[in-house]
Amino acid sequence: QVQLVESGGGLVQAGGSLRLSCAASTSIFSFNAMGWYRQAPGNQRELVARIWNSGSTSVADSVKGRFTISRDSPKNTVYLQMNSLKPEDTAVYYCEAQRTYQDYWGQGTQVTVSS
Repeated sequence: QVQLVESGGGLVQAGGSLRLSCAASTSIFSFNAMGWYRQAPGNQRELVARIWNSGSTSVADSVKGRFTISRDSPKNTVYLQMNSLKPEDTAVYYCEAQRTYQDYWGQGTQVTVSS
């Protein structure tokens, strides 16, 4: 049973920074990719950033230049460094891990950015 546990969310003022962590219960190299999604009230869940098994990364245009995804493989942890936060970044952030036939999700962590 794969478990993903997010942490690091909270309340921050606009312009501030947060780092989210996603700790996996198994080797992160057992997944094809891992990603961070977010969902604001009334909105669909959207992909924010992804890191592939190869180490390649991508981020959504809306956060490009502000958010960075990275990993610490010995700790089986993926991070989302969020800088220059804006009120529109307010959402529940979810960690996701992909295998060929199954996706896994964490429970989510709330990020609130005040203006």
